[in-house]
Amino acid sequence: MPGQYRFSVDHLVKEAGEVHRLGVPAVVLFGIPAGKDETGSQAWSADGVVPRAIAALKDHVPGLVIITDVCIDEYTSHGHCGVVRGGRVLNDPTLELLARTAVSHAAAGADIVAPSDMMDGRVGAIRAALDDEGFEQIPIVSYAAKYASAFYGPFREAAESAPSFGDRRGYQLDPANVREALRECELDVREGADALLVKPALPYLDVVRAARERFELPVGAYNVSGEYAMLKAAARDGWLDERQAALESLTAIKRAGADFIVSYWTKELAEWL
Repeated sequence: MPGQYRFSVDHLVKEAGEVHRLGVPAVVLFGIPAGKDETGSQAWSADGVVPRAIAALKDHVPGLVIITDVCIDEYTSHGHCGVVRGGRVLNDPTLELLARTAVSHAAAGADIVAPSDMMDGRVGAIRAALDDEGFEQIPIVSYAAKYASAFYGPFREAAESAPSFGDRRGYQLDPANVREALRECELDVREGADALLVKPALPYLDVVRAARERFELPVGAYNVSGEYAMLKAAARDGWLDERQAALESLTAIKRAGADFIVSYWTKELAEWL
């Protein structure tokens, strides 16, 4: 992923300060732990990399909105987003771990939590846990329509989160199905989601539009690593103009109905604009 880096906490503070001065209002934190285990226990550790990063950003970049990714795939030795037993990913036992992770982020000072695991019922479990711990004000941005996509490859390599066996088609959405995505969105709305996210963005603009037309909540789209990397590669070979192609792509996502966009182009976009 050209131009993208994994940051230690001290370097993250410098980068976040720079992008905030450029006008970027929020960042999404993904943590890579020093060690991994079967349950991904570092995901909810009070002294884990994400809580430490939150504390540092709150101290040094006031006003920056901090959103945290709530999932355990980056923390598990097997790379799946849930508890694995007997070669199967188990939905219900995972919910408690996701809730604990969200609470640990809120306790560290996160402004928003964003579950990306696609386990059924996780928004309700996280909402209940946050409320029980006194974090009723923390919004949940749900990856409500996250597809089993080929476009995640560069991020999985960078985050060392590729599954060690099988794939994630058992809990992520079928790329051919839009009606299931809308059902997932509806369930998350009922469970207390405050905003919905479609991932990836460009191959699923119809899903962004359908969600925008169906629901009153803010709807966002995640312009994922593969979408970013393929334009970077084409620009590197001189096949297209990078700035023009990036702006056209992001405009298309906005035109489809996205109220907000998560993108690896954000810093460059802020500089261009």
